[in-house]
Amino acid sequence: MLKFTCCDAVQQFFSGGQAQVLRGITRGYERECLRVDASGRLARTVHPRALGSKLTHPWITTDYSEALLEFITPPSTDPEFPLRFLRDIHRFVAPNLQGEVMWASSMPCVLGADSEIPIADYGSSNAARFKYVYREGLSLRYGRKMQTIAGAHYNWSLPSEFWLALQDCCPALGRAEDYVSERYFGLIRNFLRYGWLVPYLFGASPALCESFLQGQASDLPVLAPGTRYGPYATSLRMSDLGYHNRAQANLVVSVNSLSEYTQALEAAIRTPDPFYAEIGVREGAHWKQLSANLLQTESEFYAAIRPKRTGAERPAKALSTRGVEYVEMRLFDLNPFVHIGITPEQASFADVLLLMCLFRDSPPITSREQAENDENKRRIVKYGRQPDLRLLAHNCEQPFRPLAHELFDDLQPFAEMLDAAYGSERYATTLQGLRQRIDQPDSTPSAQVLTGLRAHGGFASYTMELSQQHQRQLLAQPLDAPAEARFLASVQASWQEQQRLEAQDHGSFEDYVAHYYA
Repeated sequence: MLKFTCCDAVQQFFSGGQAQVLRGITRGYERECLRVDASGRLARTVHPRALGSKLTHPWITTDYSEALLEFITPPSTDPEFPLRFLRDIHRFVAPNLQGEVMWASSMPCVLGADSEIPIADYGSSNAARFKYVYREGLSLRYGRKMQTIAGAHYNWSLPSEFWLALQDCCPALGRAEDYVSERYFGLIRNFLRYGWLVPYLFGASPALCESFLQGQASDLPVLAPGTRYGPYATSLRMSDLGYHNRAQANLVVSVNSLSEYTQALEAAIRTPDPFYAEIGVREGAHWKQLSANLLQTESEFYAAIRPKRTGAERPAKALSTRGVEYVEMRLFDLNPFVHIGITPEQASFADVLLLMCLFRDSPPITSREQAENDENKRRIVKYGRQPDLRLLAHNCEQPFRPLAHELFDDLQPFAEMLDAAYGSERYATTLQGLRQRIDQPDSTPSAQVLTGLRAHGGFASYTMELSQQHQRQLLAQPLDAPAEARFLASVQASWQEQQRLEAQDHGSFEDYVAHYYA
């Protein structure tokens, strides 16, 4: 039976009046995607100037590579806004790609040698150079191919009115921001326990282009010439083929409290690693990486979900000083069947899951339980649709489907809570539709991707076909004049801001780096 941290608190948010505070939930998306040329290979061109400055544009930038676009929606309390704005970004970008297209899949297109993947260049300022050196360090530590994988991140926060109402029912000693941080960390721990449901429901990367392997041996079978796949995989992006880190394998970052989390990250950015020290930090004036420590910055630590705080300080310092402001959920693959890579039910499901994780009892995670959580995620991303799949629950093997149905039962009250807040049936309806994927694994995006790959000759050709379809769809839906003008103004403003930063930058890069770590 579902256990709550405070039963009275849960009940009060089902009432029409009190449920209204949930309308203040703030959401936003970050969506990555590669630019590819007409042959389906990684674009070697620079980021189009017409899209603005990568360094300063608020909505359109790049992630690791010059060819890896990143789109950021402003935070909004309107549930419809993030995808609507994301669609507008795509409609602005598409006509400015000069014959290139946005790659539809999370796993990359045809890749050449690692050295051919261009690192994003942000300009001549110290801030721009810092971003470039950080990325060069990533390439030396992990290789560049790993940095071409794309995904979607969901940013989510609850309003101050909610926290005040919750604290009335579940009081605690200390500062209000400490209370909020404590509850967010409870949410994070529960997400690590139950987040395996996300790649099962929405994973869409069961296959990859053989060029991604760069000649390395793989146990993935061949689906078609040039295509490897996991017969029951849901998200190879989230497997050890995707995001992984040699040094981080032994890095323990506890989410049992804000202080434990920030102290672990602070230690990691100050603890030397022998392998990275052997690489070296500088050769004369050339910087190869920001430091030879376990992490160059806190952002290098990969996690399925992160506590975040906006501000100019380093992430760990901002969190320890002012507490958690929102969480960033990082498990969504791109859906290759839709032109913006994200479907509406993803946000609706995430809202319900995150709310349940917040209210549900969340004891500290032991090392044994962490190993169990990691193993469950590994099994789902590699074997999620396997008919006899079993997961671990309290150190016992359990069949996947009953566990998934039980979790949906636990989610149901929170769908009803959100529907009460918005006066809708959207959340309950979304949950009902997604639940069918448990007993019908062929209806999952990962299964549908494999069906398409088999029918269209493999990963590269099918994904390119989808990417070109999306480009035509976007070009057929141009922005209206006011929206176009707003984007053009943002581009101009971003270039002016980059010029301002470069003009006022008088200190040395060495001092800039030292100030960051101070």
